[in-house]
Amino acid sequence: MANVTRYDPLDDFFRGFLVRPVEIGQGDMPSVKIDVKEQEKAYVVHAELPGINKEDIHVNIDGSMVSISAERKQEKEVKEGERVLRTERYFGKVSRSFQLGQEIDDNKARAKFNDGVLELTLPKKATTQARRLAID
Repeated sequence: MANVTRYDPLDDFFRGFLVRPVEIGQGDMPSVKIDVKEQEKAYVVHAELPGINKEDIHVNIDGSMVSISAERKQEKEVKEGERVLRTERYFGKVSRSFQLGQEIDDNKARAKFNDGVLELTLPKKATTQARRLAID
């Protein structure tokens, strides 16, 4: 015979609630937020990279794969008589990779960075039509 056990979901909810530390406001490392638009001959990508210098942004294109990486460096300037009470801003590396539907002509690709937004214009490579090979 099987044992019957009574289950109360509130027991699981409150079990350990007061024992475990609760972290409020501590999330994962931030990611690069992007918008991708397709035009007839190109893709246009907008990536949010606030607080990052354009020298610290790297974009790699490999076929139809696009990778964006950036690093925000921490300022270690603490004046005499001053102490840091709390730091919530993220410092470190972030990256994002995504694949587009068609290969990119990396020789014609352009990038602009203005007001924390990276704009990539990624022209599509001309596709070659498949052809049937005649057998001799």
